[in-house]
Amino acid sequence: MSLPRDGLPAEQVLEEIRALRAADRPTHGGRLFAYVYDPGLPGLDALAQSAHEESAHVNGLDPTAFPSLLAIENVLVGAAATLLGGGPETVGSVTGGGTESLMLAVKAARDGAPSRQPRLVVPATGHAAFAKAAHYLGVALDVVPVSPQTLRPAVADVAAAIGPDTVLVACSAPSYAHGVVDPVAGIAAAAAERGVRCHVDACFGGWTLPYLRRLGVDVPPFDLSVPGVTSISVDLHKYAYAPKGVSVLLHRDADLRRPQYFAYADWPGYPMVNPVISSTRSGGPIAAAYAVLRHIGDEGYLALAARTWEAVRGLAAAVSAVDGLRLVAPPESTVVCFTSDVLDIFVLADELAARGWHTQPQFAYGELPASIHLTVTPSVAPRVGEFGADLRDAAAAARAAGPVSLPPVPLDAPLPALLAALGVGPGGLPERMATINTLLNAAPPAVREALLVDFLGHLQRPAY
Repeated sequence: MSLPRDGLPAEQVLEEIRALRAADRPTHGGRLFAYVYDPGLPGLDALAQSAHEESAHVNGLDPTAFPSLLAIENVLVGAAATLLGGGPETVGSVTGGGTESLMLAVKAARDGAPSRQPRLVVPATGHAAFAKAAHYLGVALDVVPVSPQTLRPAVADVAAAIGPDTVLVACSAPSYAHGVVDPVAGIAAAAAERGVRCHVDACFGGWTLPYLRRLGVDVPPFDLSVPGVTSISVDLHKYAYAPKGVSVLLHRDADLRRPQYFAYADWPGYPMVNPVISSTRSGGPIAAAYAVLRHIGDEGYLALAARTWEAVRGLAAAVSAVDGLRLVAPPESTVVCFTSDVLDIFVLADELAARGWHTQPQFAYGELPASIHLTVTPSVAPRVGEFGADLRDAAAAARAAGPVSLPPVPLDAPLPALLAALGVGPGGLPERMATINTLLNAAPPAVREALLVDFLGHLQRPAY
């Protein structure tokens, strides 16, 4: 689509955006169990939008020019440090999201302990962003297997993976896929014994775990109060309910943070110093996060965590009540993950989508089965009964339909032929995804990655 010769009226442009948005999944209302975090609080979106507008054109590149943004970031870091066991020496940075926080944790560790062949130790359930960080930063990845029963790594296995070139050991609180907390205390102790940093990825659930503990949930130690934990990350655009994208990366002290920075003065322009990956940063999301945190407050987050936990327990009970379904792990955070030994899990996901519930299918990994992931938020609580009834109906329909059959096209077929066989046309994905998910589930990870790259490249074409 080329630019119009003359500018369009503002309302016409907004109507175009609304028309495009009509194809999106619903971001509110408790029917989308991934990607978005809806507290169900009236007026919160309007507050965040107003705060975003106030600072949208403020540039985080230079805090001396825009001290308001520096002050807001320091408040956000202080709130995260207070919640996550920080002490008087704790420092932090506001980043654009969890992936950036993890990449910076890896960079700080790599540059803080120089090695010719730096290595990162991470459990198999660690977020894929660790692999991305290792790839971008030239760090070798040592993946530690997890128990199929507990979905956690053994501390002894993590300790055995630490070598002379290990610069960072990572763990999750909780893991995204299954919502379980790794044995952080043991892993951090093993890292400290070898003089290696330990990062806790609490991007997904770090803002809820302290509140769940206050509600009586058995949450193991996981934050900066644990000896040996040197850094921790938490996303404010998840369970702090700020607009995307705002995350916080905390370090135990300033010396640990220093290698995270990038400075360059050997050129004719302005001297560059960046605490995060981006140079220019809009103040809009950061100001919106500030407004949301200040508006909800500590007791508000406690109430939201209670409502979320109520929904988690209700959804887990609904899954357990359906013949043929089982929980992958007992819920201990804000995730309900389930699978089946008798039903095609991808057909089940399609049946739930046909009933208006948008879940996140997950592929098999080693001994871990394919599963359906539900990210649970407070807005789900009023819908638990409705979901349970639809889940029973969807399971019955999946049982009657049986598993899908893959088209007789080899995985190495030309992309147009493969897409046509899978029902992917010019308009994008088909309504039902079971065949595509079954094919991807059957493919080795390297083939799966290549297919996904080719498919995304197929979708991302200029609109003229």
